[in-house]
Formats: sequence, C-alpha cells, structure tokens
Amino acid sequence: MAVPTRLTPLRTGLVGAVLAAAAVAGALTGPAAAAPRTDRDHHRTRAAIEAAVRAGAPGVTAHAQDRRGPWSAAAGIGDLREGTPRGEHDRFRAASVTKTFVATVLLQLEAEGRLDLDDTVGTWLPGVVEGNGHDGDEISVRQLLNHTSGIYDYSADPDFDRRLATPEFYAHRYRTWEPEDLVAIAMRHEPDAAPGRDWNYSNTNYVVAGMIVEKVTGRPYGDEIRDRIINPLHLRATSLPGTTPTLPGPASRAYSKLSGDVADRTYDVTELNPTMAGAAGEMISDAADLNRFYTALLRGALLPAEQLAAMKKTVLAKGEQGAGGRYGLGLLRLELPCGTVVWGHGGGIHGSLSLALTTAGGRHALALNYNGDWSRGQDKILNAEFCGA
Repeated sequence: MAVPTRLTPLRTGLVGAVLAAAAVAGALTGPAAAAPRTDRDHHRTRAAIEAAVRAGAPGVTAHAQDRRGPWSAAAGIGDLREGTPRGEHDRFRAASVTKTFVATVLLQLEAEGRLDLDDTVGTWLPGVVEGNGHDGDEISVRQLLNHTSGIYDYSADPDFDRRLATPEFYAHRYRTWEPEDLVAIAMRHEPDAAPGRDWNYSNTNYVVAGMIVEKVTGRPYGDEIRDRIINPLHLRATSLPGTTPTLPGPASRAYSKLSGDVADRTYDVTELNPTMAGAAGEMISDAADLNRFYTALLRGALLPAEQLAAMKKTVLAKGEQGAGGRYGLGLLRLELPCGTVVWGHGGGIHGSLSLALTTAGGRHALALNYNGDWSRGQDKILNAEFCGA
C-alpha cells in the first residue's frame, strides 16, 4: 500500500486512522515466511529504531512486553534546540489510539444494557448528523465504530486542513473546538458513501461516538475513559487533556513540516489545543501504558467475551489509512509477512506518530512513538520485533 506523498498532520495523521500503521504497508505486501521468529533480545528492534532516526525521525521511543518481561528503548533527539535525547518514558500525543478507548467504553455500556450497537445515531443524537445527504436515523453506532457509516471526515475539509495542517496552524492552535463544531464541518459535505456500503475512515465517527457516550452516561467521554480504563489499569502516564495545550513531563518536543515537504523547515508544534481531535484523538500516553491497555483488552480484562468478539469482527480496511489490514470496532488487525497477526491502532497528530500493536492473546506487545510527523520506518521496527527480520 502506498504511503501518501503529501504528509500533513491532518490528512495522514491528526486523529487520522492509522497514519503510523499505514507506514507498515510495505511490510504487509511481501510473501509470508514459513514461521515467525521474534527478536528474542530486541537487538534487531533497537537497530531498526536507530535506523529510523538516521532516516530522518528526530527521535523514537518504544516499549515491548513479552514472556521475558518489559523492554524499553529510545534513540535520537527529544529537543532539537537543546540537543537533549529522546527518553524511554516520554509521554506523547497518542492521537487515534484514543479511538480504541472510546470503542471500549461503548462496548462496556452495551454489556451493561445501556445501549445497543445497532441503535441509530438519531436515537441518541436527534438532528445532529443531518444535512447534504447525511441521515443519523440510518446510521448505527456499530457503523460509527467500524467506519462504515459513510459520514464525511471533518479533517478532510479544505478550510479546516489549511488552518491546522499548514503554517496557519500557529494562528489557530489554541482554539477550542466543540464536538458540535467538528460535526457541523462534516455536515457541509456529502457523505462518502451510503451507510454500511463501504469502509471510509472518518474522524467524525468518533467525535459522534464521544457525544453518544456523554448522552448515555450524562458524563464527558473522558471521565468515562478515566474511571473505566485509565484508573483500573493504573495507566499513570495516560490522560485526556481537554483544552490543556501542554504535554505533561517527561516529554520531548514535537516537530512537524506543516507544508508537507520533508525538505522544508521543521516547526515545533508541541503545544496545541487537543479539542481539534476530541474523541477521535485527544489522548496523551506513553508506550508502556499503551501496551498495558492493549494487553488487558485482548486478554478479556476490559470486555465480556461477547463484546470482545464484536470488537474483533472486522471489515476490509481500504486505502492508505487501512494499511492493508482489516478494521473492527476501534481496532485494527494486521498480518505481518511472517504470519504473525497483531491487533491495535496507530495515530498521528502534529509532531507525533504512534503505533501500538499486540498479538491476539496479549502475550507480545509493542508500542512506539516518533516525535516527528513526517517520518517512516515503522514497518522495519515491527518486523524486527514480531518477526525477527
């Protein structure tokens, strides 16, 4: 699968489905090996991380977990001005990884009998998804979560993209966007497809999903994620920052090209108001916390068996953001060249590319982050860790 040639924080990243996962596309197209061989001592993984820095990433931080225990590594620079190194325990904007957390909360609510995945959006949010062919009465909650709703992606709107994915970012980065604002942007456009007819990644789906969580519970989706997932799993580096523009420490600076030209100036984009992403990509975390979350999820610690099975029922994920994989309910399934199947999510936002993947039983996990949103090489890191290649 080709990687987009124009790399902007919005269209290939900002709350974008699987920006980081899209970069592994090259890893998914070759012939499968006879049997997987993991990188037992992570030597190849460390080498791949260092190669990513040599190829242009400012810095990389990673954490793996397998039967031998935890392993962490970092390479490159965390602050280009000060020359300080990237840290193994850096926090970062996890972007679209947020989607798995939101989907988990909605599946928990279904298990509690408080909603049904086949409820329509209009049942919970009457009149919100309406206009230019959109009809919330024809779209189910399930279709929001697996991106088959057809709802237009607000981050594809040319004006929104220009304001936040070009140097105009500096004039808008502290603006607060209400969820209704983002949905209204999407409603100015025609749907991508009729509900249930096609897979099209749309950040609007998860903004709407977050609104449904609030409608069902009477509480903000971030509070539900905190009380249902973050606190029970002791994810001490994970937070939903709301309108707070800064990253809590320890953290590196975050860098972007903004223009989309990798040869262009590098911009420091560390501070931003994450309401531009909202329930589609607001979260801050670190690599160890993401591994803890996906391991618990895939081991059945967060969902009953019925809901976990529903989450893992996938549809073909098409296009660049599908990364050649299949998509469930806020969960991406990838098969690596060695035959290993991993589940998780990727995400990108200004200055940050993240990827968190775990084997089906939660026995082997890897999460990583680049503090530059134009870089590549995630495929080599994944193959090193999960395939020993």
